[in-house]
Amino acid sequence: MTLNSGDAYRVSQDGAVLDGMHIPGNLLITAHNVTVRNSQIDGFVTDEYENVDYSYTIVDSTVGPAAGCDSQPGVGEGSFYARGVLIRNHGDGFRDSGNDIEIHDSYVHLCSNPGDHSDGIQSYQGGHNLVLDHNTLDQRDAKDITAPIFLTDLTNTVSVTNNLVAGGTYSIQVKGAGGTVVVRGNRMVDKSWVYGPVESDCGTIQWSDNSLVTIDSAYNVTGTVAPLPCHG
Repeated sequence: MTLNSGDAYRVSQDGAVLDGMHIPGNLLITAHNVTVRNSQIDGFVTDEYENVDYSYTIVDSTVGPAAGCDSQPGVGEGSFYARGVLIRNHGDGFRDSGNDIEIHDSYVHLCSNPGDHSDGIQSYQGGHNLVLDHNTLDQRDAKDITAPIFLTDLTNTVSVTNNLVAGGTYSIQVKGAGGTVVVRGNRMVDKSWVYGPVESDCGTIQWSDNSLVTIDSAYNVTGTVAPLPCHG
C-alpha cells in the first residue's frame, strides 16, 4: 500500500477490509468496523484521531519494523479486537486508552530505547471492559522497562487470564481498577523480573491459579516452580 497520510496509510471508509496488505509505515484508522487481517504493518496501528476512538479488528497480522526499536505502542488505542497478532520491535505493545478492548492469542516481544518505559500492555486514561487472554508478553530483552502488564490508569472491568509473562520491574501491575477485576491462570517466568513478580491491588482483584514457571526457548512451559500469590 502507498502511504496516503504522511508516514501512515489512513483508512477512512467504514467497514473497510485490508487483507494481505503490506503497509510500509503506520496504519491510521479513522473509520468504524475496519478489519485488518493477514497483513504486515511496519510501524504502528492506531484508531485515535482528533480525540475520537474508532473501531477495528486486527487478526493474524504482524506489527512493527523488521529491525530497530520503535518507542511508540504497537497497537491501540480503544474499541479494538486483536487475535493472532505479532508485535515486534516496539517499546510498548498494546495501548489501552478506551472502551471495549479484547486481545487474544498474540505475541509481544518488546525492545526499548534509552528513556523508554516499556510495557507489554499499558492503560493510559483507560476506559471500560478490557480482556487480555492467552497472550505471550516477553520483556526480557528490553532494558528501559516498567512491566509486561501495566494496568494502573483508570481501567474498569478487567480480565487478565491465561497469559505467559516474562520480564519487567514488577511483571504484573494491576492497580486502581474499578468494577470486576479478574487475574487468573497466568504463568510468569520465574526470576525474570527486576524487583518482584507482582505489585497489584490484591484486595480488589479476583486472583486465582497464577503460578511461577520455567520455559524453553519456544515458550513451552517446562515446569511449575510454585503458586504465584498476589502482592501489593
